[in-house]
Amino acid sequence: MALTVPSINKVARTAILQAAQNRRIESFMARYGMRLGAARFVSGQSLDEGMAVVRQLNGEGFKCNATELGEAVTTEEDAARAVASYEALLRRLHDDHLNANAAIKLTLVGLDLDRELAVSNMGRLLSLARDLGLTMRIDMEDSTHVEATLWTYRRLRGQGYDNVGAVLQSSLRRSRYDLEDLLPLAPNLRLVKGAYLEPREVAYAAKAEVDRNYELLMERSLLGPGYTAIATHDPRMIEHAVAFTTDHAIPRDRFEFQMLYGVRPQYQRELLHRGYTVMVATSYGTHWYPFFMRRLAERPANVVFLARNLLRR
Repeated sequence: MALTVPSINKVARTAILQAAQNRRIESFMARYGMRLGAARFVSGQSLDEGMAVVRQLNGEGFKCNATELGEAVTTEEDAARAVASYEALLRRLHDDHLNANAAIKLTLVGLDLDRELAVSNMGRLLSLARDLGLTMRIDMEDSTHVEATLWTYRRLRGQGYDNVGAVLQSSLRRSRYDLEDLLPLAPNLRLVKGAYLEPREVAYAAKAEVDRNYELLMERSLLGPGYTAIATHDPRMIEHAVAFTTDHAIPRDRFEFQMLYGVRPQYQRELLHRGYTVMVATSYGTHWYPFFMRRLAERPANVVFLARNLLRR
């Protein structure tokens, strides 16, 4: 069978995501990774470094989404430490008058330990965020966490927390049904393609299927009652959204474009200059390795960038 660019990219993506779970590679990257290229996508390893990048981006006119990297704690004590770190982040965003919200993975606040623990910890954070006039977004994780994540989101909305958003992945077959279930809540939704290795029975295998599902989710969400965050670096998808919102007279305060720090920065500026709201997702912290590897997997050509830096050492 002849190799094609899509098939080569698929093989490369699989290899990169498998490497994301390799502790030996992680150990090496922990020592050299920021110099080799991780700093292109990670805004820093400390809160101060992360906030400096947010301040710079705000100065250019961008909104920001700040995330302290980390996931899957194994003890309640670790979850409590994560909550304390995010409380510090929220206070910093408020005290420094930064135009940003915060995003968090539920496994960081104890979802794998106990759903009620995650609800309690998120309620604590959302209460503080509400008092400070801020919002938070629950990031989506792999398919094994989708049900619990959306259950937690609905619980929090039922408790009166309107300052929380959720995420759906177009790579997952179930997402169109999840969207219909969420629309009565007028949700603030971020739509992404997905960055995890998933079995065929739960996820689309072909890029064309993932892209088509993204378009369907995006159009349905934009026509719904909530707020849509169109999170993609794909110019074709973005221009489709521009045309769709124009054709359907959807106000620009009903949606925004979201892109990652370090990815297509010139295109981010172009969208901003065209009058669209652009949020740049910034991530900081010492546990950056899985995040960085998922960024490489989204565009395997970035491995060449990493290799060049390695050869320069």
